[in-house]
Amino acid sequence: MCSSIPKTDKGLLKQVEAVLFVASEGASVDQVASAVGLDVDRTLAALEDLSRSYSEGERGLEVVFLGGRWHLCTAPETSSSVDSFRENSERENIRLSKAALETLAVIAYNQPVTRSEVEEIRGVRCERVIDTLLTHGIIRISGRKKATGSPLLYRTGESFLKVFGLGSISDLPTVAEIEELRSGGEV
Repeated sequence: MCSSIPKTDKGLLKQVEAVLFVASEGASVDQVASAVGLDVDRTLAALEDLSRSYSEGERGLEVVFLGGRWHLCTAPETSSSVDSFRENSERENIRLSKAALETLAVIAYNQPVTRSEVEEIRGVRCERVIDTLLTHGIIRISGRKKATGSPLLYRTGESFLKVFGLGSISDLPTVAEIEELRSGGEV
C-alpha cells in the first residue's frame, strides 16, 4: 500500500490522516510533523504515501497539497452528492425569525390555509415570509382553494418535521397544552 513507509508504521499514516481530518484549513508539513512527533522528511513521505493511497483507491476523498498546506478533501467526482447534502443540511439548520415562526405556527395549526387567511390571523402581510418558508421546504403548496380567485393552499412540508424534531404533525402540542404552559410561565 505505502512504498516509503515500512508496514510497521501504518499507525503513523492513521495519525497523519487524523490530523488532516481535523485541520479544517489544511496543515503544513511542519504542523503535521509537530502533531505526530516526527521529523519533516519522514512526515512528508507519510503525506505523499497517504495521498497516493487515496488516489489509487476508489474513495470519495483525496489528500492534496494546495497553497503550501496538505488537505483531506472530497474527490471532484463526488461534488454533486456533497452539494446536495450541504443544501439539505443548510435547509435543516435554518434559523427562523419571529415572523417566520408565527407564520409557520398559523400554517401548522390551520393547514391547509391560504396566504390571506394567514395574514388575517396574524394581522400583517406574510408574502415574503411564506416565500422564504417555501424556499426552505418548511411549507409547501398543497393545492388551490375552491373560492374566488382559487388562492394557493399551504401546509407544512417534510422539512418542517425534521426542523422541529417531530415524528408527525400530530406530535404538535395542542392549543390547550400551549395555554397550560403559558399560564405556568414556561413559554
